[in-house]
Amino acid sequence: MNNSAATLASAAPASPPPSVSGQTAHGQPMPDLAPGIHRQRLVIEGLTQQSMTAMMLKNYLAQLAVELDMVALTDPVLHRSETYGWAGWMHWETSGCHVYAWDDEGFFSVDIYTCKVFRNEDAVAFTKAAFEADTIVHRSL
Repeated sequence: MNNSAATLASAAPASPPPSVSGQTAHGQPMPDLAPGIHRQRLVIEGLTQQSMTAMMLKNYLAQLAVELDMVALTDPVLHRSETYGWAGWMHWETSGCHVYAWDDEGFFSVDIYTCKVFRNEDAVAFTKAAFEADTIVHRSL
């Protein structure tokens, strides 16, 4: 073990903090390393008959920030892969949102991560309407 690894190992707590969430790859509780920072993640996935366009995705990301009362730090950023479809991201003061859309499958996946509380139901309802989703599912992590 090199000196920096030894220092890190000796600085590590002997047991996880009392507040834990999730699990490690080995099924052990994952320690909450920053209990003073609120973290909220919501994954929303759905199927739509709509053809995804750059304008649709930009509008979705910009309006989602408004719907969830987030402060936008950037305009939406998009990229389109000829093989897989769209990827988009928007930076918010309290983190941000990614959206992925596969044209051929009519499938989209949204990953919202924030350090600010928001209502999952609002994000899901807005996403369903914005993409005119036939089917939508979501999971809070």
